[in-house]
Amino acid sequence: MDCPDLSALAQPGTTIPVRVTPKAARNWIVAEEGVLRVYVTTVPEDGKANAAVLKLLAKALGVPKSRLTLLRGHTSRDKVFQVD
Repeated sequence: MDCPDLSALAQPGTTIPVRVTPKAARNWIVAEEGVLRVYVTTVPEDGKANAAVLKLLAKALGVPKSRLTLLRGHTSRDKVFQVD
């Protein structure tokens, strides 16, 4: 997994806009123009892609998965996470 260091965003109350691409070749995160693009290998069914994004984002932020909340975009490619 290719995870950049995003620990500067790990402040409580921070909202993080994310653009997700499921069924990618590998799991990785790219920061471009104020939006994080997250690529995951899982399929977008039954919340599998959301779980993979949550795990990858938590690792990049250096926080436990329990500190991240998906605020908007449960069924969309554009999601907003909040650090608790």
